[in-house]
Amino acid sequence: MDETQRHETTVPSAARIYDYLLGGKDNYAVDRDAADRLLAVVPDQRILARANRAFVIRAMRMLAERGARQVLDVGTGIPTSPSIHEVFHAVDRSARIVYVDSDPLVKVHNDALLATNDRVTSIEGDVRRPDEILDHVRSHGLLDLSEPVVVVLAAVLHLVPDEQDPAGIVGRYRDAMAPGSHLVLSQFAAHSDPAAMARLHAIADGTPVQTYFRPRDQILRFFDGFELLAPGLVDVERWRPGMDAPATRLKITGGVARKS
Repeated sequence: MDETQRHETTVPSAARIYDYLLGGKDNYAVDRDAADRLLAVVPDQRILARANRAFVIRAMRMLAERGARQVLDVGTGIPTSPSIHEVFHAVDRSARIVYVDSDPLVKVHNDALLATNDRVTSIEGDVRRPDEILDHVRSHGLLDLSEPVVVVLAAVLHLVPDEQDPAGIVGRYRDAMAPGSHLVLSQFAAHSDPAAMARLHAIADGTPVQTYFRPRDQILRFFDGFELLAPGLVDVERWRPGMDAPATRLKITGGVARKS
């Protein structure tokens, strides 16, 4: 076992913990142990993970039906079905999707899953280094950034502390996006139940899933330069829901916005 493999099996990964919460099997014991500790103090974390995923899929379906044909999904996590490319290719097989994650295992799984699909690419990249990701996309011709693109930052910015300037990170993606592009973003919100937030902080601080809850006005600043589509910035289970979803003590807020 090389050093990278040893790290993967001994250090929890946010992507693999999320996969476990969604009911996936592409995770290690260290990830399951970390997720179970989270669930022990915040039992509705699994419900919330699924609500966030459902929000992303509803947003993708809407944008595909409105004519979007390029997607850059940053912090994609382990592949789940329905995936973004499945949603888009059900509308138009020519749509191009680029999945980005900092976890090497995500790329391994995506490469195996997508080996016969030249319209979908998986690359390694860190959301906190937007210029590296964007340069890779341009230099390899993965997407045409002179045309509209959907940038997905779902449940990833709450892993970025304020001192790393998450609003500035979003701004770098925004500045590279052509008019008519869309941003799909979600993030843990500070109007969560205080006791539940305290319990999550107690178990997650200092780990790869240390979580930064942000107030509504700070999350709204992530959408500077964009026009939010109805219903605006809301808890993810309330964004154009297909059915009622259970209430959770922790809240993830999300929205979809267009660059004019």
